[in-house]
Amino acid sequence: MKLLQHAIRAIALTAVIMAIGTTTASGQMRWGATAGISMTDMHFKQQLVTVKKTPGFAAGIIGEMIFPGVGFGLDIGAQYQMLGAKANLGEKLMWNSQGYGDQRFYMHTLSIPVHLRFKYTRLNGFEEYLAPLIYVGPSFDFLLGHSKCEAFSFPFGSIGIDMGIGAEIFRKWQVTASFNLGMTYVTKADILTDYSAQNRVWKLSVAYFFGRD
Repeated sequence: MKLLQHAIRAIALTAVIMAIGTTTASGQMRWGATAGISMTDMHFKQQLVTVKKTPGFAAGIIGEMIFPGVGFGLDIGAQYQMLGAKANLGEKLMWNSQGYGDQRFYMHTLSIPVHLRFKYTRLNGFEEYLAPLIYVGPSFDFLLGHSKCEAFSFPFGSIGIDMGIGAEIFRKWQVTASFNLGMTYVTKADILTDYSAQNRVWKLSVAYFFGRD
């Protein structure tokens, strides 16, 4: 886990250095608005409870910088996210014997993604209409609020890795599908030792950029 956390920090630092270098070289950074829908699952360390996926949504801003002629760059942003899942505590004796029933986890977070990305733009002019892209990098989520839950507690923040693929349309719109693999726990049981869950989030997003790269 420590090695993985160091790797996440290295990716974030690399992205920041790239941002500084790109700004110095070309000063081209464009901003846009983004919104999306998600489906969240929670991965517990042991199968002591079954979890049902729950839909959520996200909205915020996104910034993108791409090195001219290369296709590599980065994106950063800030998004409000509503994530959640349903835990069927009531079906297990260890939970219902203590008076716990089914529990809905709702988490409101401020998400700060920092992604390395590649956009393929050498398509003999076709990139003006459609350009494929991929990205990967950490997402730092800060908890703003959560649903009431007597059996579980929530940390101040968490870290995940985003992996996405999509396309840019007319150099203004971007449609992407991504998966967030939680690296740190987002909730922990109060009545058990070291029983926690990490997020698994699928998301479909649309972004509109106000400038051309």
